[in-house]
Amino acid sequence: MQEATVLIVDDEAPILALLHYNLEKAGYRVLQAADGEEAMLIAREELPDIVILDWMLPSLSGIEVCRQMRRDTELANIPIIMLTARGEEQDRVRGLEGGADDYMPKPFSPAELLARMRAVLRRIRPALAEEALSYGELHMDLAAHKVSRGGEPLHLGPREFAILRFLMEHPGRVFSREHLLDRIWGNDIYVEARTVDVHIGRLRKALNVYGGGELIRTVRSAGYALDAG
Repeated sequence: MQEATVLIVDDEAPILALLHYNLEKAGYRVLQAADGEEAMLIAREELPDIVILDWMLPSLSGIEVCRQMRRDTELANIPIIMLTARGEEQDRVRGLEGGADDYMPKPFSPAELLARMRAVLRRIRPALAEEALSYGELHMDLAAHKVSRGGEPLHLGPREFAILRFLMEHPGRVFSREHLLDRIWGNDIYVEARTVDVHIGRLRKALNVYGGGELIRTVRSAGYALDAG
């Protein structure tokens, strides 16, 4: 599986620590929040691939976080697994009807949670479980680290490959330079925002070496998106 970003939301520090350890060990990029309002802020800033969401939270309940995410066009398709001590059938039904994709009662097995996460991601975000990505005539072989357009091989540097991979995993979505810097370079390294522009320029040149329409759209004051339209 490709590295996916998971947001865990729980107000119990031991649960956060347990999940953080097991998810990082399994190869996930982990974000965490201790209340519902913080969870919504992080979700909008980071656009995680999946959310592990506790039902009982201060400031904003898990079920309300779930409902707000489903009403937000940017967050609506992010899979959510509810994790809670409420084990009654009617509560499980409320959680699922509120927009959750799966439900796990506490206490839980980290191994089972990981298995359920993988199952949800395979079903809802298949790009995260595949060995290849495609967008129109653009094809990326993740195992062989190769890219082609219209059957013609393209030669990309490591950063250009990483940027293209990220954009192909989220087609049509606009990402700021800062977001791309964080996801591609990491937040522990200082790199100027204009560095993204340089690599986007190189990526565009490589994508268009055989002609064809522009695939990367620049959104003024917002960022970049993979969007042939």
